[in-house]
Amino acid sequence: MKISVVTPSFNQGRFIGRTLRSVATQTGAVFEHVVVDGASTDDTIGVLEGFHPPVRWTSAPDKGQAHAVNKAIQASDGEIIGWLNSDDIYYPGAFARVAGFFAANPDIDVVYGKADHIDTADRAIERYPTEPWNFDRLKETCFICQPALFFRRRVVKRHGLLDESLKYCMDYEYWLRLGKGGARFAFLEERLAGSRIYAANKTMSARVQVHQEINGMLRKTLGRVPDRWLFNYAHVVVQERLGRPNGSRRDVIEIAARSIAAALRWNRAVSGDMWRTIDGWVFAEARQRLRRAFLRR
Repeated sequence: MKISVVTPSFNQGRFIGRTLRSVATQTGAVFEHVVVDGASTDDTIGVLEGFHPPVRWTSAPDKGQAHAVNKAIQASDGEIIGWLNSDDIYYPGAFARVAGFFAANPDIDVVYGKADHIDTADRAIERYPTEPWNFDRLKETCFICQPALFFRRRVVKRHGLLDESLKYCMDYEYWLRLGKGGARFAFLEERLAGSRIYAANKTMSARVQVHQEINGMLRKTLGRVPDRWLFNYAHVVVQERLGRPNGSRRDVIEIAARSIAAALRWNRAVSGDMWRTIDGWVFAEARQRLRRAFLRR
């Protein structure tokens, strides 16, 4: 059972050598590594040229990360596909665990494991908030860490490739599309990968844009945006505007107003659950004060 690792790359010379080593040192499975670089201008090409054992790679302008992943998938031929970004890493033994699980469970289409958020020195910062498989829960939060997920090639044949119109949430959209389409997921309770998080990475440096894209994607994929994502968007917008964590009553009122505006923007209506949640945020304290004043009389 051959594993194909596909890596989109652009100007990650600082990290890509560690990404390559985390693949090259795997044991317990036959594998290939295909890197599609988007014409990097840093030292990425030098790292790729000098890496041993050699990896298959190309470098040319592309249409973004999803396009690069799709090109790499189409250039590979393994039965199992893993997608590892050029600043992330696999942990030792990941391939052996994944290959063994797929061999023992031929009905499973997708398997994902536990993961860590790691810093620029590969140190674990925190555990990624991974959860057992539940499609309804996935609509509320992305509990799958992208580098810790592997899927059979038959998934691509049945459900297609990544949506190249997406810049930030193409992985989340793909998991939702697969789940909605009936793909069988399984959770492997093993730590498989490290997902790098730092101030300059794409999702951390553009949080409002990320949440806007997620909301648009959810509207398209599910027909509506779950309230949790609308609240998340409002929190991020207010936090970015203030430059500090939300906390004051005034902040809460602004978050409530922006949540309502987001619901009208993406869902064309405010759900009853959202109204009840906001009522609890904004008016519960006032009701408590009135009750205490009445009891003192």
